[in-house]
Amino acid sequence: MSPPAESGPAEGEAAEGGAAQARRRLVAAPDKFKGTASAAEAAAAVCRAAGAAGWDCEALPMADGGEGSLDALGGANRQTVVSNPLGDPVTAGWRLAGGTAVIETALASGLQLVGGAAGNDALAASTYGTGELIEAALERGARRIVVCVGGSATTDGGFGALRALLPGHRLRGVELIVACDVRTRFCDAAEVFGPQKGATPAEVRLLRRRLERLVGVYAAEHGVDVSAMAGAGAAGGLAGGLAALGGRIVEGFEAVAAERGLAERLEGADLVVTGEGLLDAESFNGKVVGGVCELAERLGVPAMAVAGAVDEDAAPPATVPVLSLSERFGPDRAFAEPTACVELAVAEHLAG
Repeated sequence: MSPPAESGPAEGEAAEGGAAQARRRLVAAPDKFKGTASAAEAAAAVCRAAGAAGWDCEALPMADGGEGSLDALGGANRQTVVSNPLGDPVTAGWRLAGGTAVIETALASGLQLVGGAAGNDALAASTYGTGELIEAALERGARRIVVCVGGSATTDGGFGALRALLPGHRLRGVELIVACDVRTRFCDAAEVFGPQKGATPAEVRLLRRRLERLVGVYAAEHGVDVSAMAGAGAAGGLAGGLAALGGRIVEGFEAVAAERGLAERLEGADLVVTGEGLLDAESFNGKVVGGVCELAERLGVPAMAVAGAVDEDAAPPATVPVLSLSERFGPDRAFAEPTACVELAVAEHLAG
């Protein structure tokens, strides 16, 4: 009789050990699902699905310089009472760690602070409170300040913020980074964003003339021409105003990705999952989903996206699977239970 083959438990143990060594790694790097789930909540849902499927998962909530950027960069650990867009006091959170301050304009000068467009005064709305937050960061010794400028109620060209920061020489020697999620030019901010902030057509024309005058003021007082800068119109021109003081305008996604070390964390990953509430044509134009997918492609990491809904004009890369929660679970459930739907959709994808 031939001796038994050398398999049995030893072979099973070896296979089990090999499987353990081959445990796959996923990076969860979504944006917020606006109005329903934060980026951190969405990332946690992805990680629950990955863990249940036997994957290692790292949650890395992302943002593009708009609302939610402060949370993506670690969350607030300071609070300061400042002026909201219409001059009322508001307590705004911000972050200071290792000499770097992170400020989110929406928390000091945001449209939501005045009840949206219906409650806003588009001509009076000021970025003074954002300037007060920058001043607070300077007083506490910040040598590097990241200002995330999305979600403002303002079209004041940053004039309010600069008034709060006088004299501007206090920023000398301080690295000022202005993270924005649009490429709108300074004067165009009136037409592009004014109506969203409650401005009538007549007010839009007044706002544009005011921005045009500020171009001359900033050139005369600071020697900086903000008129042709891509992104200077972000937050109604706040980005341009800060650029006049020496700020450097950067793509919001790139700024957040650099702060979070996204490229380093994607190295060697088996999959990255990104996503947002509505996937549309803009998602692949400087926004989180497009930025994550582009970086993943450069690094040779497979990517997939999860969205609450997918607009018909969205054009994701052919190599990126897109899961629509509205299609899979229906729009009502996708809106009411976004994190549960994200978890189920990712679990199904990993199991398939």
